[in-house]
Amino acid sequence: MTSSSPKPINVLVAGALGRMGSEVIKAVNHSSDCRLIAAIETNSDKEGFDIGTALGINEINIPITSDFEGALCSASQSVRDSGPENAAVLVDFTHPSVAYEHTRASIAYGIHPVIGTTGLDSDQINSLKEFAKKASISGAIIPNFSVGMVLLQQAAAAAASFYDHAELIELHHNQKADAPSGTCIKTAELIEDLGKEFNHTDITEKETAAGCRGSLRTSGLRIHSIRLPGLVAHQEVLFGAPGETYSLRHDTIQRSAYMPGVLHTIRKVRNIEGLVYGLERLI
Repeated sequence: MTSSSPKPINVLVAGALGRMGSEVIKAVNHSSDCRLIAAIETNSDKEGFDIGTALGINEINIPITSDFEGALCSASQSVRDSGPENAAVLVDFTHPSVAYEHTRASIAYGIHPVIGTTGLDSDQINSLKEFAKKASISGAIIPNFSVGMVLLQQAAAAAASFYDHAELIELHHNQKADAPSGTCIKTAELIEDLGKEFNHTDITEKETAAGCRGSLRTSGLRIHSIRLPGLVAHQEVLFGAPGETYSLRHDTIQRSAYMPGVLHTIRKVRNIEGLVYGLERLI
């Protein structure tokens, strides 16, 4: 006797017409084990249009909706019909101003959130972790879905043991709403896990142009943010010591580079415990 094939993972995508959301739609649509059930675009003038047609791919019979909670409610009802092991997954690439509310609503409806929207602060993340724990719903907040970025972050954390001076630079397209990026903040946090202070100096610095030295964290690390058209997502970590510098850099050329990480998270998120922060928690 052969066992039946596992049911495909039902996926809702919020921010479906955005740069990242549209890539997620295409990746889910081409996946053999995921099924798109909702394409949410709250500020869309294409309400009711087929998302496949809107993105220039084949019609996939999923209309664009601006009703975020309605989509969650519909997905939640299907969970009651098929069992919690078949709960849907929300992938959110929207805006920092709504990321917290979207995550909390997803948890409340029993939908596993996968949040790629950056801009959540530590207090919000901790609040969401507590809410997810009480609701017994797992989820993931992922500042960056690139495996290469995870490798850079791990290398930076290791290098911090050997260097006392470091600065971070992140570069993004000029439509990104938050600065510094969540990815860069996460990198700084991993470096700071070592518990040391950085960039001690014997001089008193004076900025003749406000902000030219970047943002200063309590650890002494500095972050510099650059926004320009033509960029996608780039990050560099610079370490310095007498007689040498050590540079780590990651460049995202196309947003399709994030899709293996997105699909991996979709497949893993229902089988973890609690709400995790960072792709490294899932690979």
